Amino acid sequence: MQLVWFRNDLRSLDHAGLTNALNTKEPVISVFIATEKQWQSHDMAPIKRDFMYSRVADLSSALAELNIPLILIKSDTYQNSVQQILDLCQKYPINRVHACADYELNERVRDKNAQQQLSTLGVKFNLYHDSVIFPPKSITKADGGYYSVFTAFKKQWLQHFAQHNANCFAKPQAQAIQFDNHKTLVNWLNEAKHKPQSVDDKLASFKTRLTPHQTQVSSADAAESFPTEELAILNRLRTFCREQVQDYQQNRDLPNLSATSCLSAAFSLGCISPRQAINRLLVEQGEAVFNSDSGAATWLSELIWREFYRHLTAIYDDISKGFAVKTQYQNLPWRNNKTEFDAWCQGKTGFPIVDAAMRQLNQTGWMHNRLRMIVASFLIKDLQIDWRWGEQYFMQNLIDGDYAANNGGWQWSASTGHDAAPYFRIFNPTTQSERFDKQGHFIRKFCPELAQLPDKYIHKPHLYESLNQSPIDYPKPIVDHKTAREITLNMYANK
Repeated sequence: MQLVWFRNDLRSLDHAGLTNALNTKEPVISVFIATEKQWQSHDMAPIKRDFMYSRVADLSSALAELNIPLILIKSDTYQNSVQQILDLCQKYPINRVHACADYELNERVRDKNAQQQLSTLGVKFNLYHDSVIFPPKSITKADGGYYSVFTAFKKQWLQHFAQHNANCFAKPQAQAIQFDNHKTLVNWLNEAKHKPQSVDDKLASFKTRLTPHQTQVSSADAAESFPTEELAILNRLRTFCREQVQDYQQNRDLPNLSATSCLSAAFSLGCISPRQAINRLLVEQGEAVFNSDSGAATWLSELIWREFYRHLTAIYDDISKGFAVKTQYQNLPWRNNKTEFDAWCQGKTGFPIVDAAMRQLNQTGWMHNRLRMIVASFLIKDLQIDWRWGEQYFMQNLIDGDYAANNGGWQWSASTGHDAAPYFRIFNPTTQSERFDKQGHFIRKFCPELAQLPDKYIHKPHLYESLNQSPIDYPKPIVDHKTAREITLNMYANK
């Protein structure tokens, strides 16, 4: 038998492990292991956990149509999950396990242990680089070294792409053998005493035992914005590539517009593959994908950024350990004012674009990418708060929390990472607000107490208040940006 171990690759289409397992013509079964304690230690957001479980339920139905049972197992840690895999391989005649590679350190240790322990049973462990187009360490400099600057990485990546196919796998066909309505292996192996719970019952029991972080977001709030059905996700990809991506370059930084793909949550759990995304982009936009001035090329560049951060995470262990890539900035003298951090978290800093963005995160579990840069710059370079605090808060609340991308973005903002913004690049939150939400539509949506202000004051409500002597139920700015900027410049320059 063949076993497909689903992790952050929750799809039935364009799945290398599933395809290769079915191609053996041996009976195929699959497993999903919920490692709740591990997830909590990794700060997984409750809304992402709910998204995952909903996605697993849909995946189970898709696999049922292929006559492939999905076994659901509750565990605590990655170490225990390896033991669960070993138990399955001893219980059933499994000779090969298929899985998609993860690149964070704990995940790589898990898979190394799995490979070593499975080998003692004579079971092969096949890992596939299904979350990237090109495996880590395959995009190298002429001397064999690795790129730390994105533009150089992207140039080499595009050259690689021109020389190698990135075709999707064909839609899988149902296997001939049928398992008792996909919910049990019992009838085939005549082991009725081991009959597991049904998929729906077990998913429900998983959810009720979770211990979520504090959050204002319910899964119902995100259902429309982030569908979990595989077909709905693919339809969103098609629609974006066909109808919206042309305007992506000029509109992607405007948070009031629905100008981005909103596929980040799907990417984070492997509900779609990068192959599916790029091939759909090519089908809909053709050669425009490689025209640097096009929206299609701009979106492709974002996909390559995602791959860049995944490669770096796979290569450098210190990224997974929370260390600054630029070691001179590992121990900056952060102020780490807890009161100011709480104001940032709650969207009560007195800077409308920052507050609206943080409220969007708290209310929806998602934040527009331009706003992620603005609030990160504000936390780090206006409040002099350690970027790791913000990185953790994002992971605890984002439906699309992805360690490599989140860490990469925060280290970019903190000027501590690979190809990071220079430390003297400090966003002025008011200028950013005036540029990307000129009439304050986004601000008014998430800061309703400012909704009635004239456009000229929407970015500076405290000025309106002082000029008109009319109190507004909105916080005063917790910091003076000009003064804070000088403090930050000195803090970095002295390291």
